[in-house]
Amino acid sequence: MKLVMDTNVLVSAFLWSGTPAGLLDYVTENGFSFYTSDVLLDELSKLLHSPKLAKTIAASGLEADGYFYRYQQMAMSVPSRKLTRQVCRDADDDHVLACALAAKADLIVTGDKDLLVLHPWRAVHILSPAAALNTLKRIR
Repeated sequence: MKLVMDTNVLVSAFLWSGTPAGLLDYVTENGFSFYTSDVLLDELSKLLHSPKLAKTIAASGLEADGYFYRYQQMAMSVPSRKLTRQVCRDADDDHVLACALAAKADLIVTGDKDLLVLHPWRAVHILSPAAALNTLKRIR
């Protein structure tokens, strides 16, 4: 199964315990594939280096670049094109959809309501971290 994880889910998984962290562990332990794009990697880097996360990252004992490179090693980057028309209410979320299309992903994991309301979109399931974890456990 091919997955695209939205940036906020990744940051939550990296910095806090809970369902996103459990999902990240489960996916890596069970050989599922992560996909990302240059646009999503850029978004992740900017968020990890943002002042609002500086204290949390410092308290974790790792640096922002450490989290970024960890994910860059885990995920396969695909070239994605901008969608021909806006799909999401928030146009920035279209980058997640474009990545999923380019990767031929089965699943997008997000907490973003603008994406969740699209489930399913084309052949791609769009699920919250909890729903994604439950689904992956059922198919394994």
